[in-house]
Amino acid sequence: MSSPRASVSRGRASAGDRQVAEPIRILIADDEPALVGALSELLGHEDGLTIVATAGDADEAIELADVSRPDVALVDVKMPAGGGARAARGILIRSPSTRVIALSAFEDRPTVLEMLRAGAVGYLVKGSAAEHIVDSIARVMSGGTSLSTEVVGSIVNELASQLRREEIEEELRTQRRSEIERFLSGEGLRMAFQPIVDLRTRRVVGTEALARFRSLPLRDPTEWFAEAIRLELGVQLELAAIREALRSLERVPPDAYLSVNASHRTAMSPELRVALGDNLSRIVVEITEHEAIEDYDMLMASLAELRASGVRIAIDDAGAGFASLRHTLRLAPDIVKLDISLTRGIDGDRARRALASALISFADEMSITIVAEGIETAEELETLLRLGVRFGQGFHLAEPAFF
Repeated sequence: MSSPRASVSRGRASAGDRQVAEPIRILIADDEPALVGALSELLGHEDGLTIVATAGDADEAIELADVSRPDVALVDVKMPAGGGARAARGILIRSPSTRVIALSAFEDRPTVLEMLRAGAVGYLVKGSAAEHIVDSIARVMSGGTSLSTEVVGSIVNELASQLRREEIEEELRTQRRSEIERFLSGEGLRMAFQPIVDLRTRRVVGTEALARFRSLPLRDPTEWFAEAIRLELGVQLELAAIREALRSLERVPPDAYLSVNASHRTAMSPELRVALGDNLSRIVVEITEHEAIEDYDMLMASLAELRASGVRIAIDDAGAGFASLRHTLRLAPDIVKLDISLTRGIDGDRARRALASALISFADEMSITIVAEGIETAEELETLLRLGVRFGQGFHLAEPAFF
């Protein structure tokens, strides 16, 4: 089956600068001996082609590619020892100049894409005409790619679907960025205020400012803050919420404090001190746990400056995870807030009571004030009082309200 194609060969310069035809060296990797024999017979009789090795599994294909450095490797996608994708990756690591063409009885889209991602530059369905195989080898050797017509439609559909998914994702990101920028400008951002009370007297000792966002569809505030972090607008959104909260400071009882939430990044921002204004002795900054803290020393230095100006520091959600306990140990806060996961159902849960009791004992030893969050029943309140908790907040005491 000799062919007149002069392109199915590669050239090398002779001493007289003449191009001498050099055969294309081919490795065949397939676990079907009959197919290997047929391909070897077919390609071995083609002008400009020579078979340098045959392999029956991925491991053997990789090793033989390392030894023989073929120009082209015809690789079965379903061979033993990891399949064609593993073989293709291994071959290209050992012999980077080899051009891999996948061979398969399958033309399903996932198989095609898996091989292309592994580095294959061609994909032929088994049973392709001899001329098509030879043409594909010539095409990839000239720097091109070669896909059987049976798989082109699948690839096009997949790429179209992927592009559409990317377009939709980009549209969503653009919409959400636009919404967050709207919040930053002051539109759609409101602050609700939840009283913090003395559990014995019910006197209001403080108020926590909680951000609320007007947007459709409605999303939990934590989702908006998480989205802002992904868009690198987290600090800006927290600062906007803090500024909005401070506009209502005069409505907080004069002998009570205003508590605002800040991630460690916001706490380290020079803009926070500016945003807090002048009535710093009435401000508590609650350090939230949105992200891991990379530099405690820098955070501690920033908090020390805030403390020097009169601001008190609280650790939010203590007991919810290891990080909040670590914050408590490293940052020596003025206030520790017991997370709702500890207070909810504490009256009927011995483990919760034991952990809360340990935190309360630690706080007493360190002269730290404990505030219990999420008190929703009289039974929870009574239990916390028996444990020695003096301050708290929650729906049982007062719901968040807009001033």
